[in-house]
Amino acid sequence: MVGYALAGLALILLATSSLYLVLRSELEKSTDLFLGDKLHVVRTMLRERPDDWDALREEIELESAARRYQQFYICLLDREGNPLLTTPGMAEQLDLAQLARQTRGHTERALSMKGMRGQSFRVASAAALVGSPPTSKDTIEIAIDVSQSEKLLARYRLSFWLVLAGASMVFPLAGHQIARHGIRPVEEMATTAQHISSTNLRERIRPEGYPTELASLAVTFNRMLDRLEESFDRISRFSADIAHDLRTPVNNIRGEAEVTLARARTVDEYRDTLESCLEEAVRLSELISDLLFLARAESPLAHLHRERVDVGELLDGVRDYYEAPAAESGIALTTVVGSEPVVAELDRTLVQRAVGNLVSNAVAHTPSGGSIVLRTALGTGEASTVCIEVSDTGFGIPPEAMPKVFDRFFRVDTSRSQASGGTGLGLAIVQSIVQLHGGKTEIASTLGQGTRVTLRLPVSAAA
Repeated sequence: MVGYALAGLALILLATSSLYLVLRSELEKSTDLFLGDKLHVVRTMLRERPDDWDALREEIELESAARRYQQFYICLLDREGNPLLTTPGMAEQLDLAQLARQTRGHTERALSMKGMRGQSFRVASAAALVGSPPTSKDTIEIAIDVSQSEKLLARYRLSFWLVLAGASMVFPLAGHQIARHGIRPVEEMATTAQHISSTNLRERIRPEGYPTELASLAVTFNRMLDRLEESFDRISRFSADIAHDLRTPVNNIRGEAEVTLARARTVDEYRDTLESCLEEAVRLSELISDLLFLARAESPLAHLHRERVDVGELLDGVRDYYEAPAAESGIALTTVVGSEPVVAELDRTLVQRAVGNLVSNAVAHTPSGGSIVLRTALGTGEASTVCIEVSDTGFGIPPEAMPKVFDRFFRVDTSRSQASGGTGLGLAIVQSIVQLHGGKTEIASTLGQGTRVTLRLPVSAAA
C-alpha cells in the first residue's frame, strides 16, 4: 500500500514539476524573443533611417503606452551615455544606472532584474550603428515587465501544491483498495493452504475471476495438490501393503509355533514346523531386503559400482540360472545376442538382479508351452545406449493396469496369493535400478499374447 502511494505521489511530482519547468522556460523564451525583435527593429531604424526621429519616437516613446500588460521600456543612449530617447515612465520603474551596470558586458543577452517597486523585468542591451555608412554608435537598453508571467507561475505553483496535497490523501486510500483487491486471491490461496493436511488433500483453489498470472498460479497449485493427493494415496496403500506382507509371514510363524507347542510332538513334527517357519522367515527376509534396496535406491547418496560388462555374457548367466525352473514349467528360455559383443559400463550385480526379476515374472506368468526370449543390442540417440529386452508369450497385462505396473506392491491379480505374483516389488526394483544407471524402462503388453520389457541403459557413465 505504501509503495502504491509513494509511486503515485512520485509520478504526480515528476509530471507537475516537468510541466512547471517547461512553462517557465517557454515564457522566458517568448519574452527573450520579444526583446530580440525590438532590439532588431530599433537597430535597423538607426542604421537605415537615422534622421527619422518621428518614427524612432513612435517606436520608443509611444508604442509601449498602448500595451496594458507586459509593458516594455526602451532607452536610446549616445556614445557618451546621454539619453536621446526614453520611453515615458521608465525612470520611475527602473534604476537606469543599475540597468546600465547590469547589462554592461552582456550585449544582447537577456537578464532578470527587479524594478523600483519590486516588479520583475527582463532586460537587455545592444550597440547600434547609426547611418549607413555608420557615423556614430549608440546604445539601446530595453526592459519588459514580466510581473504577469511571475503571477501566472505563482498561481501554477499554488495549484501544484494543492494537487500534491490532494494526491497525498487520495493515493493512500486508492493504494489500500488496490492492494486489498490484488491480495485477495493470495489470501484465498493462503486460506486454502491452511486447510490442507495429510488427511485433507481434497481442497482446491477456484481460479475463476483471478488475474491471468494468479489464475496460472492457482492452476499450478491445484496440479501440485493433485500430485500430492496421489502420492499420499500411494503411500497409504504402500503402508497397508507393507503391513499386510510383513504381518502374514509373522502370523504364520506364530501360528505354527503356537499349534506345535500346544502339546508334545514327535521329532519329525518339530522338524516340519521348523522348516515351515524357516520358509516364512526367508520370505520375510527377502521382503525386507527388497524394501531396504528401494529405500537406498531413492537416497541421493546412492552410487553404482560400475565396471565394463559384456551384456550378452550377463544374459547368458541369467538364462543359465533360470533355465531349470523354466524347464520345470515347460517354458523355453533363450537368449539372442549379436555377433559383435555389447559392452557397457554397468553395475553387474544390480543389472543381473533387474533382468532376473523380469525373467522371474515372465516364468510366473507364462503358461506351459510358452517361451521367454532375452535380447541385447546397441541403441543410438543423443548418447549411445544399450538395450536389454525380455519378452514372453504369457498372459499379458490388462490396459488399465499398465500405468501402475511399476508401483510398489502392485499386482495385476489382487488375491495376494504367493503363487500369483510374489510381493509386487519386482518391477519397482527394476525401475529403480535402471534409473540409478540414468536409463529408462519401457513396457508393452497385449492381453493373452505376452509382454515385452525393454531396459535402455547408457553405455558409459559419462553418457
